[in-house]
Amino acid sequence: MASSFTSFFDSTNRWNYDTLKNFDQISPVVRNHLKQVYLTLFLAVAAAAVGAYLHVLFNLGGFLTMIAGVGTSVWLISTPIYEERKRLSLLVASAMFQGASIGPLIDMAIQVDPSLIFSSFVATALAFGCFSGAALVAKRREYLYLGGLVSSGLSILLWLHFASSIFGGSMAIFKFELYFGLLVFVGYIVVDTQEIVEKAHRGDLDYVKHALTLFTDLVAIFVRILIIMLKNSRDRTEKKKKRRD
Repeated sequence: MASSFTSFFDSTNRWNYDTLKNFDQISPVVRNHLKQVYLTLFLAVAAAAVGAYLHVLFNLGGFLTMIAGVGTSVWLISTPIYEERKRLSLLVASAMFQGASIGPLIDMAIQVDPSLIFSSFVATALAFGCFSGAALVAKRREYLYLGGLVSSGLSILLWLHFASSIFGGSMAIFKFELYFGLLVFVGYIVVDTQEIVEKAHRGDLDYVKHALTLFTDLVAIFVRILIIMLKNSRDRTEKKKKRRD
């Protein structure tokens, strides 16, 4: 596990032009499956953007849309794979509900600085592209061992959130949850990408479900990056006010 984690940051062995062209270990069938996954993921992102926009217009987002997003995701997973159109519709619906759920955060960002939304989206896209691409060009199964680490990290986050909601949390704990959560979900992108490749090699070509998995990681990263940028923007504004005073 340690060697796999270290090798991820070993630029001398990983990041060169020949490595980036090395997709020979991925069969044509799996490559086609990955194309479907990423295209479907793009559709889900577009649906989430529509959901967030609808919240800005009509104030739809909240607890109910969050529950609806979880419910449609569960419905999608339980729907047979041959009902392709229904599952795609459920994915779009789930993405729209999730987009509406983070609508209040986006609305807040619009009031502070609208450019933060674009910056957060670009940063999320870059992070996803880099880490998902790294998982694709790596040796098969190389980073699957990191699954235990990121799962443990997610458990730590859940317990911290549970404890802070009961006993009250400090700003230090909030910052730790924010940055550590970002690290955890970046790790999930690497692990989930390699799991999708391995499942596809074993015949699991459920591209809708795989796109949902990556979409969940993507939303979690976007939310955390946007919160970080919002906090930094507010800190800079407060510092400027103090200097003026």
